[in-house]
Amino acid sequence: MKKYIKNTVLSLALVSLLGACKEQLDVKNPNQPTPSSASTETGVIGLAQGSVYINGFKDGIKYYDGIPGYFWTGAVGFHEMMGDVVGEEAANVYGNQIGMPDVVILDDGTKVLNPSAINSQIALIRTINTNANAGANPLFYEWGYMYNLNNAMNNVIDIAKTTTFSGDATSSAAKKNTVLAWAYWWKGYAYSRIGSIYYAGLINDKTAATNANYVTKEKIIDEANKNLDQAAALLTALGTDANYTATITALIPQFNQVGKGVPPTTDMWKRSINTLKARNILVNTTAAAMTAAQWGQILTLTNDGVKSTDNVFTGRSTDNADFISSVNGSMAAKSTGVPGTVTYKISERLIQDFPAGDKRLTNNFTQLAAPALFNSDRGNSFNTRWQLVSGGKGQAGVVVLSNLTVGAYELYLASTYEENELMKAEAKIYTGDIAGGLASIDAVRSFQGAGLAPLSGLSLADAKEALRKERRVGLVFRGLSFYDARRWEVITKGRTGAVVVDKAGKVNTNATIQYNFLDYWDVPDNELAYNPAAAGSAPIKNPK
Repeated sequence: MKKYIKNTVLSLALVSLLGACKEQLDVKNPNQPTPSSASTETGVIGLAQGSVYINGFKDGIKYYDGIPGYFWTGAVGFHEMMGDVVGEEAANVYGNQIGMPDVVILDDGTKVLNPSAINSQIALIRTINTNANAGANPLFYEWGYMYNLNNAMNNVIDIAKTTTFSGDATSSAAKKNTVLAWAYWWKGYAYSRIGSIYYAGLINDKTAATNANYVTKEKIIDEANKNLDQAAALLTALGTDANYTATITALIPQFNQVGKGVPPTTDMWKRSINTLKARNILVNTTAAAMTAAQWGQILTLTNDGVKSTDNVFTGRSTDNADFISSVNGSMAAKSTGVPGTVTYKISERLIQDFPAGDKRLTNNFTQLAAPALFNSDRGNSFNTRWQLVSGGKGQAGVVVLSNLTVGAYELYLASTYEENELMKAEAKIYTGDIAGGLASIDAVRSFQGAGLAPLSGLSLADAKEALRKERRVGLVFRGLSFYDARRWEVITKGRTGAVVVDKAGKVNTNATIQYNFLDYWDVPDNELAYNPAAAGSAPIKNPK
């Protein structure tokens, strides 16, 4: 993390004080606190807010490329491309190669090889993961954002512990502990993402400092859960009183406090923690390797996970893009419109996973009169016949997957009801309760207005397939698709019966795709060049 510390400290000087909606995250505001001046109640709350929404997800890292964009479209975009939800033609940050499968075998047996000179995503990663590539190294971004978020939260913890909050001893302690719960939650979030994509990482609880003791991804996930547990313990002790409510309301930008983004109660927040902990188990173990004990843990956590009525952590656009832009600040936004004019193209494999008659498909997508074809030197995998529309098509009660109107789109930042219910469904299906699992899938479909008949009488294999498809379409654009492709071994075993539009515009309906993607990324050389691994560190390079 050495190269990010200076940038983090400087960025913290650009955190806004609480104020009007348009000014809460305005990095040009001259009245923002620096870390040294944040040791007041309003100062530390402002610091804690901006440290998440600016440092963690927007302006906190050294490099930026306007094509992939910030965290929610850049780092998350790599996940959605490797999960075959979208494709990209632009070469910025190797976007047109990082999600390119090794081989596409068309219906007639023609093999379309990965057209890069390297012919392999794994070889590409090993070639481009160098510090000299600077911001063109796709492995840099998630590491940079999440370690900035972690370091910023270390700073918040240090300052909060020495800050005197207003009110009597009980009120002061409640406000302080709400800020600390916020910091531990986001630290747990950051470690969860690091341990779920990198082969090794660093554990650091010190502000503006680092170490070179790289540990395994498993230990990073342990650290994530440790921080989440610390947040949960604080929330249990707090309860939802007036002091908690006032503080959490101040921590979340006002423009995000809409819909599901209304500040959660402590019980709601603890359920978000349980859902994230369940995710940490599920996405970091292949389905074939999951044990009965792990499925039991997931059921315990999801049974007390996010409910359909819970408020969760979300983000909204504003007219001056304080946090995200309405037209390019989310994966949905950057995938909306005519395929030739948007960054991300809708994958044919996503569309084919919608069940017949699914209103979520008809309400959100339009089939083009002719396929949109792109550079043939990048293969055929992102040619598409589909366009995502803004605002939906007016079907009452059906989820809207994209909306370019300012403030209209709800970006989910962490745990959601749908994810929790589908993890519960999977645990039930894999432990013999197929009917219970199907009921949870039906619950998600009903929640999103899919208009589908209830599932019943499915075999184990068919239930698993229904679950796979539902996670793809019900959790689309939420940054989970690559985790699923990895744990279901799609990235190694490939996909058959795939819909692919070839370079001539012919629609293949029984193609085979061999992805051969790296399951966990190596530590970015942007880090190692400044902070080489100390003796005794865990391996920093995936042996695959």
